[in-house]
Parts: sequence; structure tokens; C-alpha cells
Amino acid sequence: MNGTKKVGDCMTEKEMLKLSIEEFSRLQDYMLDTDKESKAYKKMKRRYIELKVILSTSGINLTQLDIIKE
Repeated sequence: MNGTKKVGDCMTEKEMLKLSIEEFSRLQDYMLDTDKESKAYKKMKRRYIELKVILSTSGINLTQLDIIKE
């Protein structure tokens, strides 16, 4: 097998956490470049909070990852 996933294959918890951490970091970069009063920022902040909850409840220490700190 070549390592690619087929439709219907499930992600492992480790893969899901890796993707969430990457998304969390990327999202914060976008938030830093966006006006805090904009609709886009407010939508990004909602996702930021969701990811923060997911990562925190999964035992990920956000001390170094969380640059927004809201």
C-alpha cells in the first residue's frame, strides 16, 4: 500500500490533533492580519475558540501555541 487513505478510512487521533494544531496556528496568523472589528475576524475567532477547546480537552498545552490569547 502506498500510504494514501481511501474514502471511508478514518483518521487516527494523532493525525486529527496534528491537523487541528496546524489549523490553529494558521488561523492565528490570519487573525493577526485582520481588523478585529471585521466580520471575518469574528468568524475566525469562533473557529479559534472551537479549536482551543478541542486542543485543550485533548491534553495539548497551548501556552506556546496560543499567540492571540483571547
